[in-house]
Amino acid sequence: MNISEQVAFVTGANRGFGRHLALELLSRGAKVYAAARNPESVDIPGAIPVRLDITNPQEVSEAAEVAKDVTILINNAGSSTGASLLDGDLNQIHLEMNTHFFGTLSMVRSFAPILANNGGGAILNILSALSWVSTGTIGAFSSAKSAEWALTNDLRISLHPQNIRVAGLHVGYMETDMTTGVNAPKSNPAEIAKIAIDGIASGSYEIIADDTSRKIKNALTGGVAAIYPHFA
Repeated sequence: MNISEQVAFVTGANRGFGRHLALELLSRGAKVYAAARNPESVDIPGAIPVRLDITNPQEVSEAAEVAKDVTILINNAGSSTGASLLDGDLNQIHLEMNTHFFGTLSMVRSFAPILANNGGGAILNILSALSWVSTGTIGAFSSAKSAEWALTNDLRISLHPQNIRVAGLHVGYMETDMTTGVNAPKSNPAEIAKIAIDGIASGSYEIIADDTSRKIKNALTGGVAAIYPHFA
């Protein structure tokens, strides 16, 4: 896929990783719709701001009406409440699922017909290394990302006949506002954005963006004991 010939729609594009994705796409010559709950907060030269809360079905529909020429959809918008499953606020747990699973699904259901009408294209869901493993502290986020991974796998099959390639990006912590309080190694989001767009351009179905994700993926074949050694 030649990125310079594409029209991309990026959710959560006003800051953090989404902003880096939009900038990377623009640098390669793509037309970019930059979606955010507050479009006035989008300060990316050349991008087209769009108002969008992906948990709001009406705003999703309105965004799809605005962006009829899209060939790449990047589902980046996310939330991280820090809620645990056992004693966390149920409203926060619902928010995580409504954002990462139902919000992503809503975007795909609205934009897949647009991509198909434009001859096909690509959808990239921004997943996480936490799609595959849990830390035992932020179970709501891990569970929602795991559900989004399953969603990605299913939609990849369903949309393939329409010439729409569905990919998932797995990455650990990045240096963004969302991870300010996290004391762990973090990747440069600008570098991960390059890897993500390279993956779209090359037609990858799965993009493993950092060592953390590679190590966890490799451990999956070893079962519980390999992923959680203290249970061995």
